[in-house]
Amino acid sequence: MESKKLKAKDLINVGIYTAIYIVIFFAVGMLNAIPVLYPLLYILIPLISGIPFMLFLTKVDKFGMVTIMSVICGVFWFLMGYTWTALVGYVIFGVISDFVLRTGKYKSFKIDVIGYWLFSCGMIGCQAPMWVMADTYMAGIEQSMGAQYASELAHYMPSWMGIAAIAIIFVGALLGSLLGHKMLKKHFERAGIV
Repeated sequence: MESKKLKAKDLINVGIYTAIYIVIFFAVGMLNAIPVLYPLLYILIPLISGIPFMLFLTKVDKFGMVTIMSVICGVFWFLMGYTWTALVGYVIFGVISDFVLRTGKYKSFKIDVIGYWLFSCGMIGCQAPMWVMADTYMAGIEQSMGAQYASELAHYMPSWMGIAAIAIIFVGALLGSLLGHKMLKKHFERAGIV
């Protein structure tokens, strides 16, 4: 019987795939420089990071790896200035995701889609300050980016977007999972990576 304790190899895999996820998030996240494109992040980040996340799940067979990935993401975005809500969002959704993924032993595609969607919902914590501490957050945005940017951001990211994001992220996560699954089958298995 294989040990369910995390080993050095597991932690290395967590580190590699977390770094890939953060790079994708950071690159796609630059779209937030244009307020009208900000809501697209909820589709694009889970869509593009679906490939590495599905590959990551081929390396996961122990509970805790997705949770650790989520904690690292939350801490990273907290340190990048996204406030405590980023940390809370990623940790809560990451732990729930890990529990869900474990029910499918990290190998059931249908459950993997749900787990990946839940993990991806952690990103809502990054935008949550716009809604949970709107006055101080938007004042800071106005000071750093200008009044026009702040006004447009408030227009394209209203408070109901935090709830709508859950459904939008599901679409992105589903498409990202399908894309990742297709890539795994077609390329990674042929290359012997999986």
